[in-house]
Amino acid sequence: MFWNRKPRLPEGVGAADFAGSGTPLKFNSVEFRDGQQSLFATRMTTADMIPLLTRMDAIGYDSMEMWGGATFDVAVRFLKEDPWERVREFKKYMKHTPLKMVLRAQNLVGYKAYPDDIVEKFVEKAAEAGIDIFLIFDALQDLRNCESAFRAVKKAGKKIEGSVQYNVSPFHTTEVFVQNALEQEKMGASLMHVEDMAGLMTPQAAYDLISALKKALKIPVHLHCHCTGGMAEMAYWEAIRAGVDGLDVCVSSMSMGPAHPPIESFLTALKGTSRDPKIDVGQFKSINDDFMKLRKKYAEFETKLVGVDVGCLQHQVPGGMLSNLESQLTAMKLYDRLPEVLEEVTRVRADMGYPPLATPSSQMCGAQATTNVLTGNRYAMVSKELKEYCRGMYGMPPGPIAPELLEKALNGEKPTFPRPGDMLEPVFETARAEVGSLARTEEDILTYALFPNYAPDFLRCKYRL
Repeated sequence: MFWNRKPRLPEGVGAADFAGSGTPLKFNSVEFRDGQQSLFATRMTTADMIPLLTRMDAIGYDSMEMWGGATFDVAVRFLKEDPWERVREFKKYMKHTPLKMVLRAQNLVGYKAYPDDIVEKFVEKAAEAGIDIFLIFDALQDLRNCESAFRAVKKAGKKIEGSVQYNVSPFHTTEVFVQNALEQEKMGASLMHVEDMAGLMTPQAAYDLISALKKALKIPVHLHCHCTGGMAEMAYWEAIRAGVDGLDVCVSSMSMGPAHPPIESFLTALKGTSRDPKIDVGQFKSINDDFMKLRKKYAEFETKLVGVDVGCLQHQVPGGMLSNLESQLTAMKLYDRLPEVLEEVTRVRADMGYPPLATPSSQMCGAQATTNVLTGNRYAMVSKELKEYCRGMYGMPPGPIAPELLEKALNGEKPTFPRPGDMLEPVFETARAEVGSLARTEEDILTYALFPNYAPDFLRCKYRL
Protein backbone atom coordinates (compact mmCIF):
# COMPACT_ATOMS: atom_id res chain seq x y z
CA MET A 1 0.00 0.00 0.00
CA PHE A 2 1.22 3.52 -0.76
CA TRP A 3 1.15 4.63 2.87
CA ASN A 4 3.71 1.98 3.76
CA ARG A 5 6.24 3.35 1.31
CA LYS A 6 9.24 5.24 2.66
CA PRO A 7 8.97 8.97 1.92
CA ARG A 8 11.64 10.29 -0.38
CA LEU A 9 12.83 13.81 -1.12
CA PRO A 10 11.68 15.46 -4.35
CA GLU A 11 13.90 15.08 -7.41
CA GLY A 12 17.03 17.23 -7.11
CA VAL A 13 16.76 17.75 -3.34
CA GLY A 14 19.09 15.82 -1.09
CA ALA A 15 22.52 15.75 0.48
CA ALA A 16 24.24 16.68 -2.76
CA ASP A 17 21.95 19.68 -3.20
CA PHE A 18 23.46 21.42 -0.19
CA ALA A 19 26.81 23.13 -0.57
CA GLY A 20 29.06 21.99 2.25
CA SER A 21 26.60 19.20 3.00
CA GLY A 22 27.12 17.17 6.12
CA THR A 23 27.26 20.06 8.61
CA PRO A 24 24.14 20.49 10.77
CA LEU A 25 22.57 23.92 10.41
CA LYS A 26 22.83 26.18 13.46
CA PHE A 27 20.18 28.55 14.81
CA ASN A 28 20.38 31.84 16.70
CA SER A 29 17.34 32.77 18.81
CA VAL A 30 16.26 36.43 18.45
CA GLU A 31 12.86 36.52 20.19
CA PHE A 32 14.03 38.56 23.18
CA ARG A 33 15.81 41.21 21.07
CA ASP A 34 14.95 41.71 17.41
CA GLY A 35 11.81 39.59 17.54
CA GLN A 36 10.05 41.66 20.16
CA GLN A 37 11.63 44.85 18.80
CA SER A 38 10.02 44.16 15.43
CA LEU A 39 6.65 42.99 16.77
CA PHE A 40 5.86 45.18 19.78
CA ALA A 41 8.42 47.93 20.19
CA THR A 42 10.71 46.06 22.64
CA ARG A 43 8.33 46.41 25.57
CA MET A 44 8.75 42.92 27.08
CA THR A 45 10.06 43.00 30.65
CA THR A 46 12.78 40.79 32.07
CA ALA A 47 10.25 39.31 34.50
CA ASP A 48 8.17 38.08 31.56
CA MET A 49 11.23 36.54 29.90
CA ILE A 50 12.55 34.55 32.85
CA PRO A 51 9.88 31.79 32.91
CA LEU A 52 10.84 30.83 29.33
CA LEU A 53 14.61 30.70 29.72
CA THR A 54 15.27 27.22 31.09
CA ARG A 55 13.15 25.63 28.38
CA MET A 56 14.78 27.71 25.65
CA ASP A 57 18.24 26.89 26.97
CA ALA A 58 17.46 23.20 26.47
CA ILE A 59 16.53 23.55 22.78
CA GLY A 60 20.03 23.47 21.33
CA TYR A 61 20.48 26.99 19.93
CA ASP A 62 23.95 28.01 18.82
CA SER A 63 23.40 31.36 20.57
CA MET A 64 20.69 33.67 21.86
CA GLU A 65 20.56 37.34 20.87
CA MET A 66 18.91 38.97 23.89
CA TRP A 67 20.55 42.39 24.45
CA GLY A 68 21.65 45.50 22.61
CA GLY A 69 19.71 47.28 19.92
CA ALA A 70 16.73 49.05 21.46
CA THR A 71 16.56 46.79 24.53
CA PHE A 72 18.90 49.04 26.54
CA ASP A 73 17.18 52.31 25.64
CA VAL A 74 13.65 50.98 26.22
CA ALA A 75 14.54 49.34 29.52
CA VAL A 76 15.90 52.61 30.90
CA ARG A 77 13.37 55.00 29.39
CA PHE A 78 10.09 53.11 29.51
CA LEU A 79 10.39 49.95 31.61
CA LYS A 80 12.45 51.56 34.38
CA GLU A 81 14.44 48.37 34.80
CA ASP A 82 18.20 47.95 34.79
CA PRO A 83 19.38 46.57 31.42
CA TRP A 84 22.62 45.34 32.98
CA GLU A 85 20.68 43.26 35.45
CA ARG A 86 18.81 41.57 32.58
CA VAL A 87 22.08 40.07 31.35
CA ARG A 88 22.92 38.72 34.80
CA GLU A 89 19.43 37.25 35.17
CA PHE A 90 19.71 35.48 31.80
CA LYS A 91 23.08 34.07 32.81
CA LYS A 92 21.48 32.37 35.82
CA TYR A 93 19.20 30.33 33.55
CA MET A 94 21.11 29.99 30.26
CA LYS A 95 23.65 27.35 31.22
CA HIS A 96 24.34 26.00 27.74
CA THR A 97 23.47 28.78 25.27
CA PRO A 98 25.95 31.64 24.67
CA LEU A 99 24.41 35.11 25.09
CA LYS A 100 24.77 37.60 22.26
CA MET A 101 24.31 41.34 22.08
CA VAL A 102 23.99 43.67 19.10
CA LEU A 103 26.54 46.49 19.38
CA ARG A 104 26.22 49.49 17.08
CA ALA A 105 30.01 49.88 16.89
CA GLN A 106 30.97 53.45 17.90
CA ASN A 107 27.26 54.12 18.61
CA LEU A 108 27.04 51.25 21.15
CA VAL A 109 23.36 51.04 22.15
CA GLY A 110 22.65 54.71 21.45
CA TYR A 111 22.05 56.92 18.45
CA LYS A 112 25.30 58.85 18.09
CA ALA A 113 29.03 58.22 18.18
CA TYR A 114 30.52 57.90 21.66
CA PRO A 115 34.17 58.46 22.62
CA ASP A 116 36.57 55.52 22.63
CA ASP A 117 36.77 55.41 26.43
CA ILE A 118 33.00 54.84 26.64
CA VAL A 119 33.18 52.13 23.95
CA GLU A 120 35.97 50.35 25.81
CA LYS A 121 34.32 50.58 29.23
CA PHE A 122 30.93 49.51 27.88
CA VAL A 123 32.33 46.36 26.29
CA GLU A 124 34.30 45.57 29.45
CA LYS A 125 31.21 45.81 31.67
CA ALA A 126 28.96 43.96 29.20
CA ALA A 127 31.44 41.09 29.09
CA GLU A 128 31.59 41.02 32.89
CA ALA A 129 27.79 40.95 33.09
CA GLY A 130 27.65 37.86 30.87
CA ILE A 131 27.70 38.71 27.15
CA ASP A 132 29.62 36.02 25.26
CA ILE A 133 29.25 37.22 21.64
CA PHE A 134 29.34 40.80 20.41
CA LEU A 135 27.57 41.24 17.07
CA ILE A 136 29.20 44.48 15.89
CA PHE A 137 27.89 46.54 13.00
CA ASP A 138 28.17 50.05 11.66
CA ALA A 139 25.11 51.51 9.97
CA LEU A 140 27.21 53.01 7.18
CA GLN A 141 29.53 49.99 6.95
CA ASP A 142 32.40 52.38 7.71
CA LEU A 143 34.72 49.93 9.46
CA ARG A 144 36.70 52.72 11.12
CA ASN A 145 33.73 52.90 13.47
CA CYS A 146 34.24 49.24 14.42
CA GLU A 147 37.91 49.45 15.36
CA SER A 148 37.52 50.43 19.03
CA ALA A 149 34.75 47.89 19.65
CA PHE A 150 36.74 45.08 18.00
CA ARG A 151 39.78 45.90 20.15
CA ALA A 152 37.71 46.02 23.33
CA VAL A 153 36.03 42.66 22.65
CA LYS A 154 39.41 41.05 21.96
CA LYS A 155 40.72 42.47 25.23
CA ALA A 156 37.71 41.04 27.08
CA GLY A 157 38.39 37.62 25.55
CA LYS A 158 34.95 37.38 23.95
CA LYS A 159 33.78 36.44 20.46
CA ILE A 160 33.40 39.01 17.66
CA GLU A 161 30.61 38.51 15.14
CA GLY A 162 31.09 40.84 12.19
CA SER A 163 28.16 42.11 10.16
CA VAL A 164 27.29 43.01 6.59
CA GLN A 165 24.26 45.30 6.34
CA TYR A 166 22.37 44.08 3.28
CA ASN A 167 20.49 46.67 1.28
CA VAL A 168 19.82 47.65 -2.30
CA SER A 169 21.37 50.79 -3.78
CA PRO A 170 23.62 51.95 -6.61
CA PHE A 171 26.55 51.66 -4.18
CA HIS A 172 25.97 48.16 -2.75
CA THR A 173 26.95 45.07 -4.73
CA THR A 174 27.93 41.50 -3.89
CA GLU A 175 31.55 42.48 -4.47
CA VAL A 176 31.28 45.42 -2.04
CA PHE A 177 29.69 43.21 0.64
CA VAL A 178 32.34 40.50 0.25
CA GLN A 179 35.21 42.99 0.44
CA ASN A 180 33.74 44.54 3.57
CA ALA A 181 33.38 41.09 5.16
CA LEU A 182 36.98 40.20 4.28
CA GLU A 183 38.21 43.34 6.01
CA GLN A 184 36.22 42.42 9.13
CA GLU A 185 37.70 38.91 9.09
CA LYS A 186 41.18 40.47 9.02
CA MET A 187 40.17 42.73 11.92
CA GLY A 188 39.34 39.69 14.06
CA ALA A 189 35.75 38.62 13.38
CA SER A 190 35.28 34.89 14.00
CA LEU A 191 31.78 34.76 12.48
CA MET A 192 30.11 36.82 9.72
CA HIS A 193 26.51 37.92 10.04
CA VAL A 194 24.52 39.04 6.99
CA GLU A 195 21.70 41.36 8.08
CA ASP A 196 18.67 41.79 5.82
CA MET A 197 16.96 44.14 8.27
CA ALA A 198 14.19 45.27 5.92
CA GLY A 199 13.23 41.95 4.30
CA LEU A 200 14.58 42.91 0.86
CA MET A 201 16.65 39.88 0.00
CA THR A 202 15.44 37.81 -2.94
CA PRO A 203 16.14 34.07 -3.02
CA GLN A 204 18.63 34.53 -5.86
CA ALA A 205 20.41 37.35 -4.01
CA ALA A 206 20.67 35.14 -0.93
CA TYR A 207 22.19 32.28 -2.92
CA ASP A 208 24.63 34.56 -4.72
CA LEU A 209 25.79 36.50 -1.66
CA ILE A 210 26.12 33.51 0.68
CA SER A 211 27.94 31.54 -2.04
CA ALA A 212 30.36 34.43 -2.56
CA LEU A 213 30.97 34.88 1.18
CA LYS A 214 31.50 31.16 1.75
CA LYS A 215 34.03 31.10 -1.08
CA ALA A 216 35.91 34.18 0.15
CA LEU A 217 35.88 33.75 3.95
CA LYS A 218 37.48 31.20 6.26
CA ILE A 219 34.96 31.90 9.07
CA PRO A 220 31.30 30.72 9.34
CA VAL A 221 28.52 32.78 7.76
CA HIS A 222 25.06 33.32 9.29
CA LEU A 223 22.02 34.97 7.71
CA HIS A 224 19.40 37.21 9.32
CA CYS A 225 16.25 38.11 7.36
CA HIS A 226 12.96 39.76 8.26
CA CYS A 227 9.73 38.46 6.75
CA THR A 228 8.42 41.94 5.85
CA GLY A 229 8.82 41.49 2.09
CA GLY A 230 7.50 37.91 2.03
CA MET A 231 10.73 36.33 0.76
CA ALA A 232 12.67 35.49 3.93
CA GLU A 233 11.87 31.78 4.04
CA MET A 234 12.75 31.38 0.36
CA ALA A 235 15.95 33.35 0.94
CA TYR A 236 16.81 31.10 3.91
CA TRP A 237 16.33 27.95 1.85
CA GLU A 238 18.56 29.27 -0.93
CA ALA A 239 21.13 30.28 1.68
CA ILE A 240 21.07 26.73 3.04
CA ARG A 241 21.66 25.42 -0.47
CA ALA A 242 24.59 27.84 -0.76
CA GLY A 243 26.15 26.49 2.44
CA VAL A 244 25.15 29.04 5.08
CA ASP A 245 26.25 27.91 8.55
CA GLY A 246 23.44 29.41 10.64
CA LEU A 247 20.15 31.30 10.57
CA ASP A 248 18.47 33.82 12.90
CA VAL A 249 14.99 32.62 13.85
CA CYS A 250 12.04 33.08 16.16
CA VAL A 251 9.70 30.41 17.47
CA SER A 252 6.54 30.31 15.38
CA SER A 253 4.36 32.37 17.74
CA MET A 254 6.91 35.21 17.50
CA SER A 255 7.62 34.87 13.78
CA MET A 256 6.58 36.40 10.46
CA GLY A 257 5.28 39.91 9.73
CA PRO A 258 8.18 42.30 10.31
CA ALA A 259 9.88 39.64 12.49
CA HIS A 260 11.77 36.51 11.38
CA PRO A 261 11.13 33.04 9.96
CA PRO A 262 10.02 30.27 12.36
CA ILE A 263 12.58 27.72 13.48
CA GLU A 264 10.05 24.87 13.45
CA SER A 265 9.53 25.15 9.68
CA PHE A 266 13.23 24.69 9.01
CA LEU A 267 13.63 21.87 11.49
CA THR A 268 10.85 20.06 9.64
CA ALA A 269 12.18 20.89 6.17
CA LEU A 270 15.69 19.69 7.03
CA LYS A 271 14.69 16.51 8.83
CA GLY A 272 16.50 13.55 7.31
CA THR A 273 18.83 15.69 5.19
CA SER A 274 22.55 16.16 5.63
CA ARG A 275 21.93 19.54 7.33
CA ASP A 276 19.47 18.18 9.91
CA PRO A 277 20.28 19.79 13.30
CA LYS A 278 18.25 17.05 15.04
CA ILE A 279 16.36 19.45 17.29
CA ASP A 280 13.04 18.06 18.56
CA VAL A 281 10.12 20.16 17.30
CA GLY A 282 7.88 18.87 20.10
CA GLN A 283 9.64 20.95 22.76
CA PHE A 284 8.29 24.20 21.26
CA LYS A 285 4.64 23.65 22.22
CA SER A 286 4.74 25.14 25.72
CA ILE A 287 7.18 27.85 24.64
CA ASN A 288 4.85 28.97 21.86
CA ASP A 289 1.87 28.94 24.18
CA ASP A 290 3.65 31.24 26.62
CA PHE A 291 4.88 33.62 23.92
CA MET A 292 1.35 33.86 22.55
CA LYS A 293 0.12 34.94 25.97
CA LEU A 294 2.84 37.60 26.05
CA ARG A 295 1.83 38.90 22.62
CA LYS A 296 -1.69 39.39 23.96
CA LYS A 297 -0.31 41.14 27.03
CA TYR A 298 1.65 43.60 24.86
CA ALA A 299 -1.05 43.98 22.20
CA GLU A 300 -1.22 47.77 22.61
CA PHE A 301 2.31 47.98 21.17
CA GLU A 302 1.76 45.38 18.45
CA THR A 303 2.70 46.24 14.88
CA LYS A 304 -0.22 46.78 12.53
CA LEU A 305 1.61 44.93 9.76
CA VAL A 306 -0.10 41.61 9.20
CA GLY A 307 1.29 39.41 6.45
CA VAL A 308 3.50 41.06 3.85
CA ASP A 309 4.41 44.66 3.05
CA VAL A 310 5.90 44.70 -0.45
CA GLY A 311 6.40 48.43 0.04
CA CYS A 312 9.54 47.56 2.02
CA LEU A 313 11.17 46.70 -1.30
CA GLN A 314 11.05 50.45 -2.00
CA HIS A 315 11.36 52.20 1.37
CA GLN A 316 13.72 49.56 2.88
CA VAL A 317 12.56 50.36 6.43
CA PRO A 318 13.63 47.59 8.86
CA GLY A 319 11.11 45.73 10.99
CA GLY A 320 12.13 47.27 14.33
CA MET A 321 11.95 50.80 12.95
CA LEU A 322 8.62 50.14 11.24
CA SER A 323 6.88 49.12 14.47
CA ASN A 324 8.31 52.14 16.29
CA LEU A 325 7.30 54.49 13.46
CA GLU A 326 3.78 53.09 13.59
CA SER A 327 3.69 53.57 17.36
CA GLN A 328 4.89 57.18 17.15
CA LEU A 329 2.44 58.17 14.41
CA THR A 330 -0.41 56.46 16.27
CA ALA A 331 0.46 58.41 19.42
CA MET A 332 0.25 61.63 17.39
CA LYS A 333 -3.06 60.44 15.85
CA LEU A 334 -1.39 60.57 12.45
CA TYR A 335 -1.18 56.88 11.54
CA ASP A 336 -2.98 57.55 8.24
CA ARG A 337 0.09 59.53 7.09
CA LEU A 338 2.33 56.46 7.28
CA PRO A 339 2.27 55.73 3.51
CA GLU A 340 3.40 59.31 2.78
CA VAL A 341 6.17 59.03 5.35
CA LEU A 342 7.42 55.77 3.87
CA GLU A 343 7.48 57.28 0.39
CA GLU A 344 9.49 60.21 1.72
CA VAL A 345 11.88 57.79 3.48
CA THR A 346 12.91 56.55 0.02
CA ARG A 347 13.72 60.10 -1.11
CA VAL A 348 15.52 61.10 2.08
CA ARG A 349 17.65 57.95 2.01
CA ALA A 350 18.78 58.77 -1.53
CA ASP A 351 19.59 62.33 -0.41
CA MET A 352 21.66 60.91 2.48
CA GLY A 353 23.86 58.94 0.07
CA TYR A 354 21.99 55.63 0.34
CA PRO A 355 22.97 54.50 3.85
CA PRO A 356 21.69 51.08 4.90
CA LEU A 357 18.66 51.75 7.11
CA ALA A 358 20.16 50.28 10.23
CA THR A 359 20.29 52.13 13.55
CA PRO A 360 20.99 55.04 13.81
CA SER A 361 20.72 56.01 10.11
CA SER A 362 17.23 54.48 9.99
CA GLN A 363 16.04 56.70 12.85
CA MET A 364 17.57 59.81 11.28
CA CYS A 365 16.02 59.05 7.92
CA GLY A 366 12.61 58.14 9.37
CA ALA A 367 12.47 61.19 11.64
CA GLN A 368 13.45 63.56 8.82
CA ALA A 369 10.95 61.98 6.44
CA THR A 370 8.22 62.41 9.06
CA THR A 371 9.16 66.08 9.58
CA ASN A 372 9.22 66.70 5.83
CA VAL A 373 5.74 65.21 5.40
CA LEU A 374 4.13 66.87 8.41
CA THR A 375 5.55 70.34 7.67
CA GLY A 376 4.99 70.05 3.93
CA ASN A 377 8.37 71.69 3.36
CA ARG A 378 11.34 69.42 2.70
CA TYR A 379 14.28 70.17 5.01
CA ALA A 380 12.75 73.37 6.37
CA MET A 381 13.71 71.80 9.70
CA VAL A 382 16.73 69.49 9.84
CA SER A 383 17.38 67.45 12.97
CA LYS A 384 20.56 67.89 14.98
CA GLU A 385 21.43 64.25 14.28
CA LEU A 386 21.08 64.64 10.52
CA LYS A 387 23.23 67.78 10.62
CA GLU A 388 25.91 65.79 12.44
CA TYR A 389 25.56 63.03 9.84
CA CYS A 390 26.18 65.56 7.08
CA ARG A 391 29.26 66.84 8.95
CA GLY A 392 30.67 63.30 8.97
CA MET A 393 30.19 62.57 12.66
CA TYR A 394 28.69 59.17 11.86
CA GLY A 395 31.28 58.17 9.27
CA MET A 396 31.50 58.07 5.49
CA PRO A 397 28.18 57.57 3.63
CA PRO A 398 28.19 54.99 0.82
CA GLY A 399 27.38 57.68 -1.79
CA PRO A 400 27.44 61.49 -2.03
CA ILE A 401 24.98 63.52 0.04
CA ALA A 402 22.54 65.55 -2.08
CA PRO A 403 23.53 69.25 -2.44
CA GLU A 404 20.04 70.38 -1.30
CA LEU A 405 20.35 68.48 1.97
CA LEU A 406 23.93 69.62 2.56
CA GLU A 407 22.96 73.26 2.06
CA LYS A 408 19.93 73.08 4.36
CA ALA A 409 21.82 71.10 7.02
CA LEU A 410 25.19 72.88 7.01
CA ASN A 411 24.45 76.29 5.49
CA GLY A 412 27.62 76.37 3.46
CA GLU A 413 29.86 74.53 5.92
CA LYS A 414 32.09 71.97 4.19
CA PRO A 415 31.79 68.44 5.60
CA THR A 416 34.79 66.29 6.49
CA PHE A 417 34.69 62.59 7.15
CA PRO A 418 37.23 61.65 9.82
CA ARG A 419 36.87 58.62 12.08
CA PRO A 420 34.16 59.90 14.47
CA GLY A 421 35.92 58.52 17.54
CA ASP A 422 38.95 60.69 16.79
CA MET A 423 36.79 63.82 17.08
CA LEU A 424 35.53 63.05 20.59
CA GLU A 425 37.24 63.65 23.93
CA PRO A 426 37.04 61.02 26.72
CA VAL A 427 33.93 61.53 28.84
CA PHE A 428 33.71 58.66 31.35
CA GLU A 429 35.23 60.64 34.22
CA THR A 430 33.19 63.70 33.25
CA ALA A 431 30.05 61.58 33.37
CA ARG A 432 31.09 60.22 36.78
CA ALA A 433 31.33 63.76 38.14
CA GLU A 434 28.08 64.92 36.53
CA VAL A 435 25.90 62.04 37.70
CA GLY A 436 27.39 62.20 41.19
CA SER A 437 25.72 60.21 43.94
CA LEU A 438 22.92 59.02 41.65
CA ALA A 439 25.38 56.44 40.29
CA ARG A 440 26.58 53.66 42.55
CA THR A 441 28.35 51.49 39.98
CA GLU A 442 30.37 51.94 36.80
CA GLU A 443 27.37 50.50 34.96
CA ASP A 444 25.26 53.40 36.27
CA ILE A 445 27.87 55.87 35.03
CA LEU A 446 27.78 54.27 31.59
CA THR A 447 23.99 54.42 31.52
CA TYR A 448 24.20 58.13 32.27
CA ALA A 449 26.96 58.70 29.69
CA LEU A 450 24.83 57.00 27.03
CA PHE A 451 21.48 58.59 27.88
CA PRO A 452 22.05 61.67 30.05
CA ASN A 453 18.57 63.09 29.39
CA TYR A 454 16.62 60.33 31.08
CA ALA A 455 19.17 58.27 33.01
CA PRO A 456 18.82 60.46 36.14
CA ASP A 457 15.10 59.66 36.45
CA PHE A 458 15.87 55.98 35.90
CA LEU A 459 18.58 55.96 38.58
CA ARG A 460 16.31 57.71 41.10
CA CYS A 461 13.70 55.06 40.39
CA LYS A 462 16.25 52.23 40.62
CA TYR A 463 17.53 53.36 44.02
CA ARG A 464 14.18 54.73 45.27
CA LEU A 465 15.63 58.21 45.75
